[in-house]
Amino acid sequence: MKKSVLAVSALAVAAGYAYAQNAGPNDAQIAAIVVAANQVDVDAGKLAQTRASSNDVKDFARLMVTDHTGVNKAATELVTKLKVKPEENPTSTSLKKAGDETLKRLQALKGSAFDKAYVDNEVTYHQTVLDAVDKTLIPSAKNAELKALLVKVRPAFVAHLEHAKHLQASLKK
Repeated sequence: MKKSVLAVSALAVAAGYAYAQNAGPNDAQIAAIVVAANQVDVDAGKLAQTRASSNDVKDFARLMVTDHTGVNKAATELVTKLKVKPEENPTSTSLKKAGDETLKRLQALKGSAFDKAYVDNEVTYHQTVLDAVDKTLIPSAKNAELKALLVKVRPAFVAHLEHAKHLQASLKK
């Protein structure tokens, strides 16, 4: 299966960034990464709500928009409370760029081809985000509340990944 531009870019940048920084991103950079990662999935979900042909895919997209908007709201409230300004960094910038490229690729598709490409992207994307959360973001977070937020939202990413995998299998039938 061909991985999406988004997932490959995000994983490569997140891993490379963590190694380049030795200690990984700081809390302000983590905040920017979290917001960017969630916004990318919100944008893809909004597109899927209008483009998907399968009701199951539309329902999944609606869930992605709702859940990822909620995570962004919680993250924004937390960084505001902590007086931390999200700091753009190579990972957040790469996520945004790759997200735009993925949207462009998906916009060219229709029907079942769109459904398959969107769901394949969601599987790869959520696995990539989980890897980044586990290997870079949680270990690098210094603020206890930020770390707790990442730990708290992690199960939702796991559930999204499993849901996307289930959809992916059903679309192959």
